[in-house]
Amino acid sequence: MAAISVLRRSSNILSKNLICTSYNIRRSFCSDDCTEEKKGIILGVYEGENDDVILTKAASKFNDHLGGKLYDLIKKAGTNMKITQKGHGKIFNNIDKEFWSLCVVGLGKENLGYNELEAIDEGLEAVRQAAGTGAQLLKNEGVTRILIEGLGHPEQAAEGSALALWRYQENRSRQYWQVIPTLELFDDCDAESFQRGLFKAESQNLARRLSDTPANQMTPLHFAQETVNELCPCGIKVHVHDKDWIETKKMQLFLTAARGSCEPPVCLEISYCGASMDSKPILMVGKGVTFDSGGLCLKRCENMPKYRGDMCGAACIVAAIRAASALSLPINIEGVILLCENMPSGMAMRCGDVVMGLNQKSVMITDTDNEGRLMLADAFIFGQIMYKPRLIIDVATLTPGSRAALGSAASAVFTNSQTMWSQTRKAGIITGDRVWRLPLWKYFMKKVNRFTSHDVNNKGLGHGSACLGAAFLNEFVDCIDWIHFDTTGVGLISEHKNYSYLTKGRMTGRPTRTLIQLLYQLACPSEGQRKIE
Repeated sequence: MAAISVLRRSSNILSKNLICTSYNIRRSFCSDDCTEEKKGIILGVYEGENDDVILTKAASKFNDHLGGKLYDLIKKAGTNMKITQKGHGKIFNNIDKEFWSLCVVGLGKENLGYNELEAIDEGLEAVRQAAGTGAQLLKNEGVTRILIEGLGHPEQAAEGSALALWRYQENRSRQYWQVIPTLELFDDCDAESFQRGLFKAESQNLARRLSDTPANQMTPLHFAQETVNELCPCGIKVHVHDKDWIETKKMQLFLTAARGSCEPPVCLEISYCGASMDSKPILMVGKGVTFDSGGLCLKRCENMPKYRGDMCGAACIVAAIRAASALSLPINIEGVILLCENMPSGMAMRCGDVVMGLNQKSVMITDTDNEGRLMLADAFIFGQIMYKPRLIIDVATLTPGSRAALGSAASAVFTNSQTMWSQTRKAGIITGDRVWRLPLWKYFMKKVNRFTSHDVNNKGLGHGSACLGAAFLNEFVDCIDWIHFDTTGVGLISEHKNYSYLTKGRMTGRPTRTLIQLLYQLACPSEGQRKIE
């Protein structure tokens, strides 16, 4: 079957990207038609000296509108709880005729900024946390329309609130669906930044939805269809290839990983052209295992349901490319996503099998639960041959070692370029979705390629599974810059309420916003060279 090439264009990309959100610049405090909807507003406060309260500009204006009543209420409430502390919030009802509820959120100390030891911009993250807290509190009050001030950083306010309002409820009866409030910018003229934040949040929410969908509803073919539905209206080319095409390309590592399942494997090629045709592209590769049972090396039953999200790397790549198009980034991107299931059966790959990679290196399969690196290896070689990229970025829930080392605090990053590491670290600092570099040493490479019977082993020797996984992938990267994100700790289910804007017990969609920021820095050299302050 020939490859299916799909390209659809839409003149209204904006409405496609903002499914459950809207923005509006609002300057007045009065409205005559507020009887049919419940409106809420989010205003910020800073923590002053001696338990004093410092209102933001918008909150100060609103306080004047109420004759100073808001400040008095905050001071009274602050005696029992620290409203001004980061991530805290307080609801006030019936203090203004226009708004059903008013939420005051704490931003912590004024003028927070880059914290080098924490590798994060605390001021930006405080705004996300505050916006997320406020949005959830107002949603719990039954508010259907939320107005939020910029809190000093409209882009981050949009990110935090839009991420906090997202819910996965596609499999609930329609009558039980929660109403998702709309979002509007209040008393701030920086609509462009607010819009950019909404684009980033909606992209991460797309990755969350794809990852959270049950495996029987998100097979490789379903994922391919979702990719077409999401990217083609944005003017992005998507080619969907079937098993026959994959066989003609001799992707034996990929076919070996996929053969245990009845679901046929699928290969996606995604092309976004934002720069001139002679500009070398960035190759983006995502692990696309739509369900990972571990194969014959079966995973533990109690942990298995969350591995419906083992394709969250592929979901993040799709979401990041869509955001690149929405933001009109002047960059060329080529995406390669290999999709399959890893299942046990009479046809499944066996421990001890040796398979030839596209670069003619023989690979012994010691652990069938390490199928992701087999797929990425074929994708790397295919992408390098086809597109001659200037940089490879891959995202995968590859090893439990990254989760053991970093938990859900940061994505583990491996790279062969100090320049690319600097850009990746900067992106994590700005987005609050942090990264941490782990070693790509020859010590680990020897653990995966020093064998007498074959060239490379898919497990390697000794401890340090995250480093061994990266060392394996390095065998399939030619002389080219490469960034590998191991997201096992951050990309699956959020097991704790670490962020007010991410729902506990659901998929996170991380590190989508860090990828978008990284692409932005690579596409705009002036942004990439700007120092963090």
